[in-house]
Amino acid sequence: METTSRKAAQHSKDRRRALMKEKHFWEEWTGRVFTSVCVVFLIVVILSIVYFVASKGVMTFAKDGVSLSEFFFGTTWSPDGSPAKFGALPFITGSFATTILAALIASPLALCAALFMTEIVPKFGKRLLQPAIELLSGIPSVIYGFVGLTVIVPLLRSMFGGQGIGILAGCLVLSVMILPTITSIMADALSSLPGGLRESSYALGATRWQTIYRVVIPTVLPSLLTGVVLGMARAFGEALAVQMVIGNAPHVPHSLLESASTLTSVITLSMGNTAMGSAQNNALWSMALVLLLMTFVFVLLVRLLERRNRI
Repeated sequence: METTSRKAAQHSKDRRRALMKEKHFWEEWTGRVFTSVCVVFLIVVILSIVYFVASKGVMTFAKDGVSLSEFFFGTTWSPDGSPAKFGALPFITGSFATTILAALIASPLALCAALFMTEIVPKFGKRLLQPAIELLSGIPSVIYGFVGLTVIVPLLRSMFGGQGIGILAGCLVLSVMILPTITSIMADALSSLPGGLRESSYALGATRWQTIYRVVIPTVLPSLLTGVVLGMARAFGEALAVQMVIGNAPHVPHSLLESASTLTSVITLSMGNTAMGSAQNNALWSMALVLLLMTFVFVLLVRLLERRNRI
């Protein structure tokens, strides 16, 4: 009787194990199928976007007869002229000028903020700066543009004369916009550094600042540059805030105080006023293709920096 009872209990236990194993199998299978479907859907969406933008962008050269040299190096943008001219060099120059200058302004400030948060006063620094950085990240770009239009532009006008709008106003607005992105990535990179490196430097008699600029910064330099590249990618694709303060003039600027335009600005201003399939519309899609290609370049740079960091 006791043996029969033991066998029944063991059978019931094995049955429960089998049921649990089957349940776990179906849960794992469902999770794999759902994940695979999401990944395939994401790949299809990305490839569709790339194909759509590329197919529209090449029409300028394949259908409208605009040469690559005229598009990339032409300085005249006159879609209504006779003949029409689609020189995108002023917009490409404006995009690169504002992006590079914004990165040059924001990167030292972001590095100092990240070092303050992680190396100098970590607890107090994070308690003070992290909420401010998160607040800056959540502000809409139109607010940045409005503040730039009402504060930065009048300030530049009173200091240097002229209208106040131009490359300098645009890069100042962009530098504030990309500051949270660069600071967050730099702070994460500095926080991930093993503590043993700092302690070894201190044990050898190095001061805090010697440890920072001779040990900490060189060790995480690829990750710091990753933050700069991602900030530049954010700045290169910004439209509304820059559009409000740069002046939107279709010519190559010769000084920081001259009005200019960017690729994103001319696309947002003109796309809704063109007929689908027209030469101007195709030229705008070509600019969108340039933006897409520059995004790929920024992603490639980030991957190369990550690979260097692993090495």
